Amino acid sequence: MKLIRLFCITLLLTTLVAACADSNNVLFSDDFSSTTNNWDTFSDANLTTDYYNNAYRILVNLPNYDAWANPDELNFTDVQVEVDATKNGGPDTNDIGIICRYKGLDSYYYGVISSDGYYVIYKKTAEGSEQLGMGGEEFSDKILTGAATNHVRFDCVGSTLTLYVNGTQIDQQTDSSYKDGNVGLIAGTYTEKGTDILFDNFFVYKP
Repeated sequence: MKLIRLFCITLLLTTLVAACADSNNVLFSDDFSSTTNNWDTFSDANLTTDYYNNAYRILVNLPNYDAWANPDELNFTDVQVEVDATKNGGPDTNDIGIICRYKGLDSYYYGVISSDGYYVIYKKTAEGSEQLGMGGEEFSDKILTGAATNHVRFDCVGSTLTLYVNGTQIDQQTDSSYKDGNVGLIAGTYTEKGTDILFDNFFVYKP
């Protein structure tokens, strides 16, 4: 009995230490239950980026268009960014993702998935969005399709950019153009408009 009790105490302490370690590595987090982190908000007939029912919503009613949002003035170098993303409506041919090292409209990285199972890592420049490392989007059966919730993670560490979905690495590319910047969320359309995505449980960790 004493051995069992000692084992249980040891297990509890190990769990608590791990939890504290994770907590110490959190650089920023948001469950979108309040507006205190001052994410960008905008709404008109074509675009919505706003808080919505304890989540953050990006709605795009234009074809071939991305909308994005950033929290209050933040700046990070190396980060591990995670979020839960759910298709609330619109086509499966969309893009849903995470931004890192955002310095302005034409300077950031973003890793995206789509509700029909594709993924890619982009670099945004003044010339547009440049796909890194691939000739086109790739398919992964690790991405849950349709109206499912996917846990998306995008790591920007040094010159290495790594995209994960639901705990599995699906892409890794390298680029050294951008060193630091804000984080954010992005979603958009292809030929069919109406992408409607809800984001929740946003975390930025020190890698």
